[in-house]
Amino acid sequence: QVHLVESGGGLVQAGGSLRLSCAASGLTFSTYAMGWFRRAPGNEREFVAAISWSGGDTYYADSVKARFTISRDNAKNTAHLQMNSLKFEDTAVYYCAALYSGRPREAHEYDYWGQGTQVTVSS
Repeated sequence: QVHLVESGGGLVQAGGSLRLSCAASGLTFSTYAMGWFRRAPGNEREFVAAISWSGGDTYYADSVKARFTISRDNAKNTAHLQMNSLKFEDTAVYYCAALYSGRPREAHEYDYWGQGTQVTVSS
């Protein structure tokens, strides 16, 4: 059974940083691209960032580019999202997801999802 468990969320002031982690089990982690998505209250789920299985390719939403960095450690079956210069509008539940094949920006193409971790940025 596949499990994706997010951690690292919390409350931070605007301008601060957080590092989210996603621990994966039950799948051959190194064969999956990993993505981060978020959903703010009243909003649709939106793409944040993704990284290819090898880590060689990364993708970002325009809204987070240059502020967020996605990475992965295939030896530890973990993915990370370093979030810097956080803004109030980054407040959302953040989800990690695993994609075996497909378009990394498209949520519906992901195979597995975590339960999410809350990120709250105070202005």
